[in-house]
Formats: sequence, C-alpha cells, structure tokens
Amino acid sequence: MDDAPDPEKNRLSRRVTRYARVGANVGGVAAKMAGARLFGRDLSDQRNAAELMAALGGLKGPLMKLAQLLSTVPDLLPPEYAAELQKLQASAPPMGPAFVKRRMKAELGPDWKQCFGSFDETPSAAASLGQVHRATDHDGRALACKLQYPDMQSAVEADLGQLGVVFALQRRFNPEIDTTEIAKELSERLREELDYRREASNALLYGQALAAEPMIRVPEMVPELSTGRLLTMGWLDGAPLLSFLDHDLEDRNRIAEAMFRAWWHPFATHGIIHGDPHLGNYSVFEEGGRPEGINLLDYGCIRIFTPRFVSGVVELYHGFLDDDRDRVIEAYRRWGFTGLSNEQIDVLNIWARFIYAPLIDDRVRTIADGVDPHAYGRREAWKVKQGLKAGPPIRVPREFVLMDRAAIGLGSVMLHLKAELNFHRLFAEAVDAFDEAKLAKRQAAALKAAGLADKS
Repeated sequence: MDDAPDPEKNRLSRRVTRYARVGANVGGVAAKMAGARLFGRDLSDQRNAAELMAALGGLKGPLMKLAQLLSTVPDLLPPEYAAELQKLQASAPPMGPAFVKRRMKAELGPDWKQCFGSFDETPSAAASLGQVHRATDHDGRALACKLQYPDMQSAVEADLGQLGVVFALQRRFNPEIDTTEIAKELSERLREELDYRREASNALLYGQALAAEPMIRVPEMVPELSTGRLLTMGWLDGAPLLSFLDHDLEDRNRIAEAMFRAWWHPFATHGIIHGDPHLGNYSVFEEGGRPEGINLLDYGCIRIFTPRFVSGVVELYHGFLDDDRDRVIEAYRRWGFTGLSNEQIDVLNIWARFIYAPLIDDRVRTIADGVDPHAYGRREAWKVKQGLKAGPPIRVPREFVLMDRAAIGLGSVMLHLKAELNFHRLFAEAVDAFDEAKLAKRQAAALKAAGLADKS
C-alpha cells in the first residue's frame, strides 16, 4: 500500500520555508548572544535562555525534540539553558479529524476505514513527530495507531541544518569537549525516528531481547496496517508511572526493578539500549491492584552497539569493582577514546564513578542518595567540565550520547520513585555471564530476525 511515489519526501518549498523559520528564530537568538558577548555581558543571562526556549518551542517538531535531548545531557549547556529547554513539552497541537483522514488515506488508501473495526479520529496522545489513535481490528482487538505529522522529513532536514548553530553556542560554553561526533549521532538517530518501518523492526528486536522478562511487555506489531509513516500495534493498557509515586516502597521498588531490567538486560544480551527514557514512553500494568511491571511503548530511538563497546561497559565495571586501573584504561580504549592522558582519564573517572557507584555498591540503597531528580549528574558533569579545561579538547565517541541519556534518564526515574534496591546485584545478574563472542552471535541472529541486519 506504500509503494506509490512519496508526495512528502523533501519537498523543496517546504524545506525552504522551514529553513527560513528555524534560521530566523535560532539565528536571532544567536545574534543577540553574540552581541552580549561582544559587550561583555554574561552569556548565561536568563533572558537569553528564555528567548532560546521560546524560539525552539514555537517551532515544535524535530528541533524541539533535539532541544529536549540536549537538555538531558548534564552540563552540555549552562544550567539556565537546560532549565528552560526542559520546560518544552513533548507535545504538539494535534491534527484535527480532517487532517487525520487525509493522512490515513495517504498511508492506507481511500478505503482505509475498512481496515479497522473502529478508529478514533481524536488522538489519545500527541508528541513532537506524530500522534497516537486508538482503534480496533475486525476481531475487536485493541490497537494503537501512531500517525506521523505531514512533512516531517522536510522539517527534520531543515532543523538538522540549524543544529550546527546550537552546537556553535555549545562550543562557546564548553570548548574542552569536541561535539563533532555528538552532532552526527543526533542527526542519524533523529532521521531514524521518521522511519516507522525501522521502529517496527526495533520493537521486534526488543521482543526477542525481553522474551524471558515477565516484568516488561512489548507491543505486538501489525505490519499489514503499517507503513513508513503509520505504525499500528497492539494496545497495552497501563497507568502513568507518576501515578505510583505515593504508593508504598514495595510497589515503587517493583516498578524500578522492571525499569532497570528493561534497560540493562537488552544491553547486556543484545547490545541495544532504549535511548529515550521519557515518562510518556512507558506505563505500568497491574495485577490485583498492585503494579506488576511496565509496558515499553516507543521504539523510535534505539541504539545498537557493537559487542566491543558493550564489553567496554563491562570492563569498566570490573575495573572499578577490583580497583584495577589497567582495566579502566582498556574500557576507555574499547569505547573509542584515543590519546587520553592520565590526567584526562582521572577526570573522566569522576563521571564514570558517579554512574557506576550504585552498580558496584553491594547494598540496598537509592540510585544517588540525597540528589534531586532534576539535578541528577549535574554536579559531577560540572567537575568534569572544569577538569578538562586544562588540556586539549576531548572528542566524545558518538555512542555516548544515548548511553549517557539513558543512564541519566533512568537514574532520574529511580529518584522520582525513591526506589531502594540492590542495584549491584541486579546489574551483576545482567553482566556476570557476559561473553563478547556470544553476544556477537546472538546480536547478529536477532538483527537478522528483526530485519535489521543491514541497518545496524
């Protein structure tokens, strides 16, 4: 149904229009900031941060998503900017019924309604790139239909063209960090999020990785009702995670353990990680009025790592656990860091030890005692930033963008839940049997089964 010429693919007029709007908004703020610098004013002025947030938020769509991602990487931008960007809501004005009908007709043809038993033209959720509609099939099975907004490919290409402006601002704040690879990673992952066929394959991959995890549910894909811009899957009933924050510790710990397993077990067994730990991307399913586990709902932002990179994560864990500096250095080498001095390794270890602290501490504890969920990792990131100023810029391997985002996002959720678990034992369960060669074979087979063998 989706083989006809693509009427939305990179339409020049739409791209030009988007370039103009993005360039005017972001460029205008950048010009003001450059002027402030010229006249000796503080670049971190709250007014500049608010103006940048307003410029990005007014555009919605992909640039807003990029801004939100940047705001979750600790100290990539000054605190004033991160605080403002975090105010951006992951939602856009939903398409009305007339728009929805046109979009569904474009994806499934003029008789699209006959493909469903029912279809609610009012969205149940709206996000930066698309919206979700409830539907049923002819057997009454509940479905979720994720429908992409029109012209998103044009919008993404235009917005990525302005990503350089955002990173130019970043370089003024953090010249000690070379963000070249980070920019490449963000661009590639955002383009992937537009491809709903790839997202369906990602979900199949996660279905394999989590098949033995009863605490985590993955929706079943419906390929015959899906296209490159329409993703139909089984509906998973669940309650928002935030509605459980006032439950007793046992309930909160149950949810936290499911979250931990959902992130670390697929990473250790299949070399994949969910790179978008946004609260809207999972819900909690219950049994007898008590939480049993989580529904993992969104698979647009999935990172596939090489077995060598995964082995570096395990190597660093053992290096810290055994106080073995040689293993620590080897871990950084496996991750792709080159030419690091001993001083730079010591500085990077500030961040690494913060992330690994609960994983090597064999006791029941919170993920970070006494830390505000909204400030998780910021103090340590500031120390790293200060420590790296004395040396040449460090080029951060691109894999770290989503790795760091997942770690920070997961840690923040744990703090919101006020969970108290033995994270060391949970992590050891995931990695103690790790074998790089076995992971490589398992990953290759899973990618082939999910249709991703040539896309990883």
